[in-house]
Amino acid sequence: MFAPSQPETIFTYGAPALKFGPGARHEIAHDLGRFSARRVLLVTDAGVAATGAPQELADRIEATGVEAVVFDGTRVEPTDASLITAIDFARSHGPFDVVIAFGGGSSIDTAKAVNLLLTNEGELMDYVNVPVGRGQAPAKPLLPLIAVPTTTGTGSESTTICVLDVVAQHVKTGISHAALRPTYAVVDPELTITQPAGVTAASGLDILCHALESYTARPFTSYEAKAPQERVPYCGSNPIADLWAEKALTLMSTAFREAVRHGDDVAAREQMAMAATFAGLGFGNAGVHIPHANAYPIAGQVGDFHPDDYPKPDGTTGHGLVPHGMAVSITAPAAFRFTFEAAPDRHVRAARLLDPDAVMTDDPAELLPTVLTQVMRDVGIPSGLAELGFGQSDLPSLAEGTLKQQRLLATAPREVTEDDVVTILSGSVELW
Repeated sequence: MFAPSQPETIFTYGAPALKFGPGARHEIAHDLGRFSARRVLLVTDAGVAATGAPQELADRIEATGVEAVVFDGTRVEPTDASLITAIDFARSHGPFDVVIAFGGGSSIDTAKAVNLLLTNEGELMDYVNVPVGRGQAPAKPLLPLIAVPTTTGTGSESTTICVLDVVAQHVKTGISHAALRPTYAVVDPELTITQPAGVTAASGLDILCHALESYTARPFTSYEAKAPQERVPYCGSNPIADLWAEKALTLMSTAFREAVRHGDDVAAREQMAMAATFAGLGFGNAGVHIPHANAYPIAGQVGDFHPDDYPKPDGTTGHGLVPHGMAVSITAPAAFRFTFEAAPDRHVRAARLLDPDAVMTDDPAELLPTVLTQVMRDVGIPSGLAELGFGQSDLPSLAEGTLKQQRLLATAPREVTEDDVVTILSGSVELW
């Protein structure tokens, strides 16, 4: 597929310090001592705040003599406007020594943007990926960021990415830089017990796509050799990221459906949390590709679709809501059908890890799409783009949005043309 004149021989790997296990959140106040913190900013959202868990953490922190300021205005599926609101709050209430993100991927991504703009000059769009933004790199070090996920899926506690919806351009995009990676991830499965079934399903599909996309990503050896200053966080599939992806798929094969159907199953919740962490440690270095590139315009251009178990629209964005994991998964079967020829053995092995009992299809290229589609049906994900409100007439606009995600498409194991994107989208209008 790729024939570099001077193949890359180096891959990179980065990860936060990690604390994992039931009750791990109760040790954060003690662990702040390593950062000599005097004032911390705790970023969460209203739904998580309503559980009382963020305030409980703030109280524990203040009991140690450290001041804790809580911001609970995170928007589920952040927009440029919601991030600016959070940044303005942080700048007006600072200074801070540590930022703590307490919530799902939306809270963690919001905290990443806040941390970036607390420590660096300029405005949000200076740092958003080109061509949507200006793609500027941070010039100054960021504060320590502690990420405490309350959902199992995004892997944002492990990654260098902040995802946002730029409303005026009707596209989801991101900020990507190694400096955004959290310093410390505290993964406490107890926090996910109350996660509704719909949220568990959507975020769980995000786990699967993280693992599947990083496992099938373009190998790091397929790139031209880079100079040190040219290295980016997404370096392509590599032996270390592969191990994390394989383990995540194995855990999900037994835990995912159980966690959706029986949310109080502590063992399944713990396996899901571990799978999310493993997948994040993998794709945060290898990268993701076509399904994630497609997800951004799907989420950005949706009409009035709104799933169960998610907060109702706030009326400020002009459209409904497609959760990130749902948007990613909806085109994943067709995307993996397209990428199969780049690495047939990997696609078959991924399917076998996800469903060891799957019967081989007449066409091996159909095995992974078939297995993944069955999982989607079992956990209640919409049956295709049509159920989200999109039709054939919307595909050119969606394809245009996908092609703006060149940072992601560069990790795909095959070169992706506009016609390829339209074909994948067309094959995703009705999955069953």
